Amino acid sequence: MRTMKRSVLSLSRATGRFTSGARLLPAFLITGAQRCGTTSLYRALAQHPLLLKPVLHKGVHYFDVAYWRGMAWYQAHFPLRVGAALLHHRYGMRAQAYESSPYYLFHPLAGERIAGDLPGVKVIVLVRDPVERAVSAHAHELARGFETESHFEYAVELEAQRLAGAEELLRGSPFALHHSHRHHAYLARGRYADQLDRLEPLVGRERILVLDSHRFFAEPEPVYDRVLDFLGVPHLGYPAFERHNGRALPRRVPQVLARALRDHFEAYDARLARWLGGEPSWRR
Repeated sequence: MRTMKRSVLSLSRATGRFTSGARLLPAFLITGAQRCGTTSLYRALAQHPLLLKPVLHKGVHYFDVAYWRGMAWYQAHFPLRVGAALLHHRYGMRAQAYESSPYYLFHPLAGERIAGDLPGVKVIVLVRDPVERAVSAHAHELARGFETESHFEYAVELEAQRLAGAEELLRGSPFALHHSHRHHAYLARGRYADQLDRLEPLVGRERILVLDSHRFFAEPEPVYDRVLDFLGVPHLGYPAFERHNGRALPRRVPQVLARALRDHFEAYDARLARWLGGEPSWRR
């Protein structure tokens, strides 16, 4: 079954690359953060007839780990323009393609690449309690086999050592990959303000929408409305809101560590206020 699936995907990619010039490029991207509800938002938006997801899978990961493949490879992942034209005729508004790759926000070169290759693209970022995000990411990487340290507290202790020199390597060797930078950045990925400050001058503040994922899961309708307004697409009813990629945590974080991490993130969380229009929900 896996062999058949790989063969189908390979054939689809080959066909897509052959017809890449006849395909859309994304009008917006969900760029992260990892473990912050990106899949749930992606699937909710996919139910809107004018928002077109990639043909094969949610995250193309072109601007982070596959940039060497070139734009024809990237464009091959998206729907054909002829289908979008039919939707434009039916609804009287332009259809928009999009994808969701949560490593884009954290990768040091992804923002520059996005700004250069997709001028005018809009960016959506979701953020959540960074302590919860870190714990969730550790459980996720452990389950996928990318993490070998089963104790979250020890993985946090190892993070600085694991990530040492990673950004320098990725910037110095643009097509390089760094396993720990992608899979073991439990605290670093939760310093959202640093990543947004890096992205802002490249894309522009007006083209970045930052959402509190706790609010999205608690009251999805108004958050969904904000996204549609940001994208400039009509409201055609609400989709079925579901939570995807949730994962049970293996054990509770010791209170002392949780308190220390909460203190660690305090200054970073405070800097999110200008992006969220107020204090993050997890700080209230």
